[in-house]
Amino acid sequence: MTKNVAILGASGYTGAELVRLIATHPTMKIAALSGNSKAGMQMSQVYPHLRHLDLPRLTMIEDVNFDAIDLVFCALPHATSQQVIAALPSSVKVVDLSADFRLRDPADYKKWYGQDHAATDLQQEAVYGLTEFYREEIRAARLVAGTGCNAATGQYALRPLIAAGVIDLDRIVIDLKAAVSGAGRALKENLLHAELSENAHGYAVGGTHRHLGEFDQEFSAIAGRPVKVQFTPHLIPANRGILATIYVDGDAATIHKTLAECYGAEPFVEVLPLGETPAIKHVRASNFCHIGVVADRIAGRAIVVATLDNLTKGSSGQALQNANLMLGLDETAGLMAAPVYP
Repeated sequence: MTKNVAILGASGYTGAELVRLIATHPTMKIAALSGNSKAGMQMSQVYPHLRHLDLPRLTMIEDVNFDAIDLVFCALPHATSQQVIAALPSSVKVVDLSADFRLRDPADYKKWYGQDHAATDLQQEAVYGLTEFYREEIRAARLVAGTGCNAATGQYALRPLIAAGVIDLDRIVIDLKAAVSGAGRALKENLLHAELSENAHGYAVGGTHRHLGEFDQEFSAIAGRPVKVQFTPHLIPANRGILATIYVDGDAATIHKTLAECYGAEPFVEVLPLGETPAIKHVRASNFCHIGVVADRIAGRAIVVATLDNLTKGSSGQALQNANLMLGLDETAGLMAAPVYP
């Protein structure tokens, strides 16, 4: 049976990525697209690469008829999703790609996002959307909160190691490189070609990046005690992709074995042979995450490298993977395309 879905915020990068993925889905049909700033336009006018698809015209959110919609993808800006989702019919399942429902504690949300949460009842209901670790909860959920793309990359590398107790929890350093599409499509001076090309810089240095809230929440829950990692993201002159180089204290062979056993049956997470490391282009435009482990020259230390596409596995692909589970479909449907190379 065809499942009708709506994409709210379809004129942004993650919305367009959802359209691209769902276009080849065997069961889902895009029944509605909203893009308030582009209302009345065809998607082909906003994104010419989608010209070959027969898509509904972009509308205002209030003009979407949700009566025949099975699931809504909410690809709206942070702080906007709360009120929009609260107004949706309770019969509609929702996958939210914003940060609005990632943090369970309203106090944590206020700490990291600087304002009170406007839908705390829904905040408590939301299931954290890191599919491989919340699969059964996601199947039964009405509202799933997609992870931050940086947060997902770090968690794929570290969650199994923290759970197994094979690394020192007080000596974790995450050095992460992120492509420019993670900052969205809005015009920003630091994202202009002349500013970013032939350049790279750290941002939110010193522990102010909002995705640290997710690291704190998830790693501390796994460990059963507070865990705080050092995390510095860097903006690089690439369109899409994230690569995290993570420094830990522990035996490299044990770390590699732990990761390989954890992800051995997972369709989208690939652990490379010990000593090999991945590259962003190995996962470009795909729903795959690659992880490598290398022993450091200093005994007792190891380097874990994880990479994924921020728009796909880090956001829209993850959202579709979760939606498949929520609708009782094959989890991999629409997501098995190979990465694009070069």
